[in-house]
Amino acid sequence: MLDINIYTPHSVMEKLKINIKQKRLFLNFTQEGLSKRSGVSLGSLKRFESNGQISLDSLLKLAFILECLDDFKNIANLTKRTINSIDEIIDAKEIHTKKRGSIK
Repeated sequence: MLDINIYTPHSVMEKLKINIKQKRLFLNFTQEGLSKRSGVSLGSLKRFESNGQISLDSLLKLAFILECLDDFKNIANLTKRTINSIDEIIDAKEIHTKKRGSIK
């Protein structure tokens, strides 16, 4: 069976805010307690849990206290290319890390 996953920024944000709240409750933190431990304002934490709005800096601070910061380290990693034949090796151009993007 074909596994099709259709993610949108909104659906990922919804899942993330639910997961963070569940982790907070699992670790028995109140919103106020997590706010104090993380340095994220209580208002920011409440806003995040209600509608998902939060700065990246604040989200990473929460993740650190909730012991899930490592989950963020693999975002946007370059994946290694899978080689399927010798022809691909012969035809492959040298891969280098780009320093600038281009307008397309």
